[in-house]
Amino acid sequence: MSAIARVRAAYARLIEVDRPEIWISLRDETDAAADAAAVDARVAAGERLPLAGLVVAVKDNIDAAGFETTAGSRTFAYAPSQDSPAVARLRAAGAVVLGKTNLDQFATGLVGTRSPFGAVRNAWAPERISGGSSSGSAVAVALGIVDLALGTDTAGSGRVPAALNGIVGVKPTIGLVPTTGVVPACRTLDCVTVFARDLPTARRAAEFMAGPDGVDPLCRTDRPAPPLDASPVVAVPTAEHLEDLAPGWVEAFADVVRRLAESGAVIVEVDIAPLLEAAGLLYGGAFVAERTAAVGDFIDAHRDQIGADLDSTVAGIVLSGADARAADYFRDRERLERLGLEGLRRLGDAVALLTPTTTGHPTIADVAADPLVANSRMGRYTNFANLLDRSALAVPAGLVGGLPFGVMLTGAPFADRTLAQLAERIGSADVDLLVVGAHLRGQPLNAQLVEAGGTFIADVRTAADYRLFALDTTPPKPGLVRSSAGGAPIAGEVWRLPATGFARFVAALPHPMGIGPVRLEDGRTVSGFLCEAVALEGAADITALGGWRAYQAASS
Repeated sequence: MSAIARVRAAYARLIEVDRPEIWISLRDETDAAADAAAVDARVAAGERLPLAGLVVAVKDNIDAAGFETTAGSRTFAYAPSQDSPAVARLRAAGAVVLGKTNLDQFATGLVGTRSPFGAVRNAWAPERISGGSSSGSAVAVALGIVDLALGTDTAGSGRVPAALNGIVGVKPTIGLVPTTGVVPACRTLDCVTVFARDLPTARRAAEFMAGPDGVDPLCRTDRPAPPLDASPVVAVPTAEHLEDLAPGWVEAFADVVRRLAESGAVIVEVDIAPLLEAAGLLYGGAFVAERTAAVGDFIDAHRDQIGADLDSTVAGIVLSGADARAADYFRDRERLERLGLEGLRRLGDAVALLTPTTTGHPTIADVAADPLVANSRMGRYTNFANLLDRSALAVPAGLVGGLPFGVMLTGAPFADRTLAQLAERIGSADVDLLVVGAHLRGQPLNAQLVEAGGTFIADVRTAADYRLFALDTTPPKPGLVRSSAGGAPIAGEVWRLPATGFARFVAALPHPMGIGPVRLEDGRTVSGFLCEAVALEGAADITALGGWRAYQAASS
């Protein structure tokens, strides 16, 4: 696809999904199209632009010329004079930047709700969190608006939102991508990260962004890793470290482990207690003082904005580091080093540690009720990586209860390509999808399922607590919603799609449709089409007819 066609499609998709909370600033379509036309002209002239035809979103703590950088605070906003190296290198390769995305303020959080610009809702289930802090970037990719998005990762912000939205999140080794032009969360731990719907695209962008810029003193030159052995050793946590996961996640993780073993990997169980204890130091020790050093003076000078433009939870975390003493830091530094040494000793000759990316998928209301505990749970498996100088990669691994489930590979510094090779072995389980309207066999949109690699499995009916409405759309289609009263079993079909085809299908889904868990009459839960309640205003309730085909027959 040409760059100009891709930009036009991106803006059309942006209107379709109607998710304004994703963005803090967005380019005028005419300006983006002009950039795209210039890219197409350069390609036509024979210039090699490896990312031509791709559109990008940028987390709003990363400088991009032409946009203010807010880090999630209007009071903090400034206008950078130039792109950060990460953005500049993507543009130089032909990518077109669409806008700046919402985030947990000052990149402090793993939930995606800590922003005066609004909570970013999950791409699959709007009542659930998107994950943070790179919330807007992840959702923009998951909804198919952009092909790539930049985030940052200190505690897991480039991995947790990837898992919760069913996409890939690449967290490079610290220092591979310059953090020049990035508002720091913890300067010595921060990484610029990449989101994409597939691993090759994410890795390609990461490679283009890597390399010293002569400005960031923490930049490092890559060290090529040896090819992955045919039978690599992969560590997994022992059972006690997989407790308290969301329902079905232990079983889903076991399935990933099984698939990896079938690929030839040697699986070893490891007690990762020292690594998890080290993870607790990121927020529970003196290391939080680095967040205070980054933006603490600004927050202290604008205390009158706490609870308004400044998120109160973020402000409390950042300012708490002011109490840390130098002696506390050095004690915690020694403790971290000893825990890291023991944790890595236990991993032995494993090329990677495989874990779930996070522990569960709370609702926005869950996080509002207990923000600190909810956030802490999200980072169980991610918080130690940057503290201990690890590379990491989060990949989707199927669905549980109709929602994305993801796993993470964590490895040595500079093992980024090795982790990518290993991730390719995991693959992903097929996805069963319930359709109830225009995607049924013989209906006008059924070809989309076939093109995505779908196979018809069975005629089914939902549980008795759903209602069906006839929407005023082109082509005509119904809207399915779960209801506490007046519901009935609704006829539909289950189709089975390969994970990659399913991801493409979901990314192109038009507003107001979404994918979420649907209970069937036989007690199973599958992914299915659901409709946002706002789209039902004025729509005819056709529940009593029991299905879309019956409604069509009655109408004719």
